[in-house]
Amino acid sequence: MPILDPLRPVLKRLCAFKQSDAPLLVGPRGGFLTTATVRDATSWDQVVADLGLPNLTRHGLRHTGATWLADAGVPLHVLQEILGHASIETTRGYLHPDDRHLASAAEQANAFLSRDTPRNPSRRPRQGTGRGL
Repeated sequence: MPILDPLRPVLKRLCAFKQSDAPLLVGPRGGFLTTATVRDATSWDQVVADLGLPNLTRHGLRHTGATWLADAGVPLHVLQEILGHASIETTRGYLHPDDRHLASAAEQANAFLSRDTPRNPSRRPRQGTGRGL
């Protein structure tokens, strides 16, 4: 399993005193780690309120992480595998362009439209011939 470099020392500490077949993370009574346990252990509601982001959810962070990976160039089919989605369309739904990307797209369009190349305004786009490419 690929591991991000900043997590390596943390995982090393967590594994230091565990047997190889023991779960890495467990709940407070030694059972499964649930989302409720994580929420309570991290004081999630208070943290997001303090940040002024009361609507931020852990699942929202999953969307953010997927978007960042896509922005970094990770292919969609790889993101699908990382997120455990059966459908690539579900993975697409996790990707959200932010204002920077929208502004960048507008800048690219403006640059294209303002190129110093001769244009012939009377020329119209070619119509399809119905004969394929």
